Amino acid sequence: MPIMTGRLHHMVAHRLASQIVSGALPIGHVFPAEVDHAETLGISRSVLREAFRILTAKGLVSSRPKAGTRVNERRQWSMLDPDVLAWQIQSEPSEQFLRDLFELRMMVEPQAAEMAASRRSEGQLIDMANALDAMERYTLATEKGRAADQRFHGLLMEAAQNELLFSLSSSIMSAIAWTTTTKQRVQEAPRDPMPEHRALYKEIAAQNPRQAQKAMRTLIELALADMHIALRR
Repeated sequence: MPIMTGRLHHMVAHRLASQIVSGALPIGHVFPAEVDHAETLGISRSVLREAFRILTAKGLVSSRPKAGTRVNERRQWSMLDPDVLAWQIQSEPSEQFLRDLFELRMMVEPQAAEMAASRRSEGQLIDMANALDAMERYTLATEKGRAADQRFHGLLMEAAQNELLFSLSSSIMSAIAWTTTTKQRVQEAPRDPMPEHRALYKEIAAQNPRQAQKAMRTLIELALADMHIALRR
């Protein structure tokens, strides 16, 4: 498949997904016949077909013979799929979605921190320290600073040494990236997040599982409070 064609079907999938998660294409919406729909979008039928394959794999749509392709109910969506999560985040998520997002973090990350405090390697600890240094140096107002924040949280999930837990990393990273970017964009002078990150690192370094869990809970609670302040502004 030519490179441009490969990119195009992903672009079409992204466009359609954004319309679905925003509600512009509501649950139960039936798409036009393939020929007509492709013509309306100005693309080939093969590109449209590939785009729908992506959306079908992620649970957003389903196709049946003679019934066409329609938008599925939200409970059928692969909510933790990084793309599905990102599409929802980019479409001005609701208060309920924001609540669900932070509840997910609160269920996963404190436990990961507790496990990381017991299982982290010295190499991972050094990498975490370097990530925090970069985060402080560049600040979350820059891409480098935000990338360092992502790196720190990713290393923590890795240090928990649980493959099933680590499989949630991409979803957690997407949530952190969106909330961080939103707070930086909306707030003129966001709160400095370094103290709670340093406190968390200190407990992981000292191999204090319970205290590490508590420190992560504090970090998430403050992040949620910041998010509410940012959205009100």
